[in-house]
Amino acid sequence: MKTEKLILISELEKHYELNNSFFNDIQTYDLLEVHIVSNERYLHRKHLKNFEKILHLHNDLAINFEGIDVILNLMQRIESLRKELHYAKTTYEL
Repeated sequence: MKTEKLILISELEKHYELNNSFFNDIQTYDLLEVHIVSNERYLHRKHLKNFEKILHLHNDLAINFEGIDVILNLMQRIESLRKELHYAKTTYEL
């Protein structure tokens, strides 16, 4: 797998001053997809915004990983419903 669109997790841990248990918990709760290439863990760049959202929820708001999972699922559901509403409004001229 090409790594040009991937960010080395150890670099993220260093940049954000995290211990490796943070990403272990992210993997345990399946909050983000982690790629393994040559025994190194990577995060795809497209998930960086979600990573920072998780970091903010956990560190700044003291929300545990179970709560973050619920919040992320609700946010995805809201976005899906928003798109459905937009489609309905444009299709049926509401």
